[in-house]
Amino acid sequence: MTSTETPARILAVCTGNICRSPVVERLLAARLAGTDVQVASAGTHAVVGNPVSAPMVPLLQSAGADASGFTAQQLTAELVRDADLVLALTRSHRTAIVELVPAAVRRTFTLRELARLVAHLDLETLHAAGDTPAARLRALPALAAGVRHVAGLGDDDVFDPYGQSDAVYLASYEEIAPAVDTIAAALVR
Repeated sequence: MTSTETPARILAVCTGNICRSPVVERLLAARLAGTDVQVASAGTHAVVGNPVSAPMVPLLQSAGADASGFTAQQLTAELVRDADLVLALTRSHRTAIVELVPAAVRRTFTLRELARLVAHLDLETLHAAGDTPAARLRALPALAAGVRHVAGLGDDDVFDPYGQSDAVYLASYEEIAPAVDTIAAALVR
């Protein structure tokens, strides 16, 4: 399969699929608009059919992303198998994903972990891996794993703001947005 045959797919995963993973989905989709990359999200315990949590909507809008039309969906093995890259919002989500589809272990990262790894990548090497964002995305998991020893450990979990104040939603968003921007910039440069 080449990048010209099918788009590359990113799947973002959190618990309810109404707060954190939709933000990743919609921000990445906005940053990668017009490319050969598709972005979706799901929840390990999804509030199926619900929209993005109301406090996240204006945050997405202010970043140029659109929350309209979103509906939460349950994580399935098929969604994981179809994804070229799976981004978990916490280490426990990553564990749940890999338990569901063990073969996804090498292409499943927490969002913040992958952003930390990307920051240590030689972007020329990533860009040499393919001439499109999809080709680079497909090469990214192996390249990112290769810099784990340099990147070290970090705080990989994004706090769940569900049911909290608007300030807590903003704090969660502020953990997500820079990580998304780091990953998207590496793919499109």
